[in-house]
Amino acid sequence: MKYSLASLLSGLIFGLGLIVSGMANPEKVLGFLDIAGLWDPSLAFVMGGAIIVGLGAFAIARKRTLSFLGFDMRIPTNNHIDKRLIIGGLAFGAGWGIAGFCPGPGLVALGAGEAKAAVFVASMVSGMIIFEVIERARSRAAV
Repeated sequence: MKYSLASLLSGLIFGLGLIVSGMANPEKVLGFLDIAGLWDPSLAFVMGGAIIVGLGAFAIARKRTLSFLGFDMRIPTNNHIDKRLIIGGLAFGAGWGIAGFCPGPGLVALGAGEAKAAVFVASMVSGMIIFEVIERARSRAAV
């Protein structure tokens, strides 16, 4: 229960941050990506702030064995860059540039009732399902 409540509160704070910063607005994101037109640098400041907070949080987390809620710390250790990661990053970037959404802001905008977000989230979930089907087929073929 404690974990679920903390997860809900964290998600609400994250969503509120996306709304306040304007990052749930695809026009704001597309304005940032339009470097040849009316470029809007505000997303760079939001990203910079998030990176600074993240660096501090990970520096603290690496020194801990338990989270503040008493759960085991599970920090990813894989730092391998491979073809799949690069292709995934390119696909993510292309989708972000076309739609103006990435997963978090897309879900926030969906919750706000934006029709474009519904199309984005449906496409995102479809992509996740397709990926899972392919991964399962690959693992069965490898056995």
